[in-house]
Amino acid sequence: MFLLMVAVFVLGYLAIALEHPLKVDKAASALIIGTLCWVVYIIGSKQILSLGFSHAWESFSQSNNVWLTIQAAHEFIVEREIIHHLGEIAEILFFLMGAMTIVEMVDQHNGFKAITDKITTTNKVKLLWILSFLTFFMSALLDNLTTTIVLVALLRKLIDDKQTRWFFASMVVLAANAGGAWSPIGDVTTIMLWIGGQVTAANIVAGVFIPSLICVVVPLVILSFTLKGNIERPVVEEDSSDLTSANKQTLMLILGVAGLLLVPLFKTTTHLPPYMGMLLSLGIIWVISEIIHKDLDAETKNKLRVTAVLRKIDMPTILFFLGILSAVAALQSAGHLNLLSQYLDKHLGNIFLIDLAIGVLSSIVDNVPLVAGAMGMYPIAEVGTSGYLASFVQDGEFWKFLAYTAGTGGSMLIIGSAAGVAAMGLEKIDFIWYLKKISWLALIGYLAGAAYYYFEFAIR
Repeated sequence: MFLLMVAVFVLGYLAIALEHPLKVDKAASALIIGTLCWVVYIIGSKQILSLGFSHAWESFSQSNNVWLTIQAAHEFIVEREIIHHLGEIAEILFFLMGAMTIVEMVDQHNGFKAITDKITTTNKVKLLWILSFLTFFMSALLDNLTTTIVLVALLRKLIDDKQTRWFFASMVVLAANAGGAWSPIGDVTTIMLWIGGQVTAANIVAGVFIPSLICVVVPLVILSFTLKGNIERPVVEEDSSDLTSANKQTLMLILGVAGLLLVPLFKTTTHLPPYMGMLLSLGIIWVISEIIHKDLDAETKNKLRVTAVLRKIDMPTILFFLGILSAVAALQSAGHLNLLSQYLDKHLGNIFLIDLAIGVLSSIVDNVPLVAGAMGMYPIAEVGTSGYLASFVQDGEFWKFLAYTAGTGGSMLIIGSAAGVAAMGLEKIDFIWYLKKISWLALIGYLAGAAYYYFEFAIR
């Protein structure tokens, strides 16, 4: 049963990758494996948990003083693990829904016109550099998921051709993941390491900024020699901006950006989950939009209301997130990821190789449980520790390099990061297309940044 869970996940993963040849929406495949992994888990619960790979079960059995019986295993899975992981998944889903609604609200009011009008170049190379650097720094202030949603919305206003837009959206994912890696609030994994005490804000910025920048710049330099031609802008309907005035368009853009910027500030000051800050921002924007549109006619008002915008939210993307994260949660609970972490530690035994492997794996499996597994395996060493363990002190090389690899490694596959999954869902990017066109660029950037980090460490 333990191996069957892996087989179900792998087959489901292939179905997601081969979405277009199979003509089956990836959300359906994700929902199936997200459920089947838990079905196999609970059917073989006693056998699976008896293997001793699940740290969660060990903690549960010790704290509740229970033996491994079918009843206890079922209680552990149903009453604790599913509820616990569903709560974590729901945080991501509500965050995503809130961010998508705010971005759609700004878009419905033509708020992005103020930005797109200032980006006048149609040269592909110039536009790629502008958008990549904009994404890189925005994702450090917001986070890579929110930034990707905003930039994909912008791309729809800038680029008409679908394949070209796919390419730019994919590079946005690469830049967003790199930008989130060096900021303590830019990615879920860096937030985990920061809050957990493995790194401090100043040192994560100082240690990871240049490798992350190299991770973006190297692919951009390569593309500067290979990318040719100009983009074609989409034709804007003449009446598309007649729904509201220019002042209200600007106001909604400011409100949208301010609402998104409020989220990391909310997280830092209240220590509450980011999705609560996102929902607060959405609620404030919702109220203000109702107030400023009270004098409009009923037909126009209905088009601009949040209730109308909510119908545009891409639910298949939400369901895809739900399915894939549920499947990964089952593997984490059953101990597959713990076993993987132990294997890496035993067979690699070098902090740089371990972190590099975690980064590559994060393109296949969600980086959050991988980083959580690493945090659980390696306690923070005391200051003054020497030898191998010295790398595990606060702001030690293992933790800073882990922030880089886990943050940027997910770019190698489109479903390797939350930003990638969001872009894939919003633009319907094909998995195989991404693998052929973008993965090699992401790999080169990833290795270039890692090489800089290693050599910079070696010459200290």
